[in-house]
Amino acid sequence: MSVTAESRIKTAANALGFDPVGITCVGPAETHAAFREWLSRGFAGEMAYLERGAEKRRDTSLPFPDARSAIVVALDYGGKQPAGPIARYARGDDYHDVMLARLGELHHRLEPIAGRPVAARAYVDTGPILERDLAQRAGLGWIGKNTNLINPDRGSFFFLGVLLTDLALESDARFEADRCGTCTRCLDACPTDAFVEPRVLDATRCISYLTIEHRTSIAPELRKLMGELVYGCDICQDVCPWNHRFAREAGDAALAPRPENVNPGIRDLLRLHDADFKERFRGSPVTRAKRRGLARNAAVVLGNRGDAADIPALEQALNDPEPLVREHAAWALERIGPGRPTPPSLVTHVLARAHEHS
Repeated sequence: MSVTAESRIKTAANALGFDPVGITCVGPAETHAAFREWLSRGFAGEMAYLERGAEKRRDTSLPFPDARSAIVVALDYGGKQPAGPIARYARGDDYHDVMLARLGELHHRLEPIAGRPVAARAYVDTGPILERDLAQRAGLGWIGKNTNLINPDRGSFFFLGVLLTDLALESDARFEADRCGTCTRCLDACPTDAFVEPRVLDATRCISYLTIEHRTSIAPELRKLMGELVYGCDICQDVCPWNHRFAREAGDAALAPRPENVNPGIRDLLRLHDADFKERFRGSPVTRAKRRGLARNAAVVLGNRGDAADIPALEQALNDPEPLVREHAAWALERIGPGRPTPPSLVTHVLARAHEHS
């Protein structure tokens, strides 16, 4: 019995660490109408790039006209790591770099299988395609109520990548079942009530968005709900029964968490200068927030923690070169409450100056 090209491609992808792997044809995206409605409701917040690429997301053949098939891959990053201030996916090396390099290698391995040069283009979370749409069509899982793709054997702690190719490959069966059932644990657990309804996330209320993509002042009513999360949030995945059963240890060396990112000192993050930030987080997803964003988030965490021992670090941050950081440090000092040695007039002054520059 001959081995099919599709089987050989999946074997090659598995050898590179991708699992599961699925194949589907390119064409109109089934979820594009829902995506357009989501944009029209303002749920993308400051992520203007999503609107700019919205038309190309309508059809998978538009970003890469030569494409005929999509090879969709997953790469597990370890859902059994302990929870912490930095979301699990961001504790190691930047997954974009890791996955793009491997998808590039997969591209090279396609040519001996096809017996000819193969045109292909890789996407990992940055191109104008709807990855979850393709992943469901390729049989990798279903889109859960928390908007994550859930695989019945792995849960949802994995990255998605897509290699569009000019190969005419046989598609896998679409994953049809919705296995969330009546469960609403993810919706109920969200601290900021970011889920408008099942599978509809208002990103402007999501802690991941607020700590990473949101570049300006965080609304005070949301700051209080962020708890001690400084970069990203895993709560809606942590409570998912599929992750309780099937989440795995971090097994890929390239994505292994850096020890200093598992439980970082929040005061240390607040005190980082630009050069220190770049050095510490070189090659890390955390650079997405920039130094000012991470320091802003750290100030919020210290305010929520309410520990008087954090006052000196927050007072020092009142002199931060960024108005955004000064504003959130002043808010944190106010939140720590009575007994704070910082003169209230100084906090008021800093807040006023910060609002002038926001």
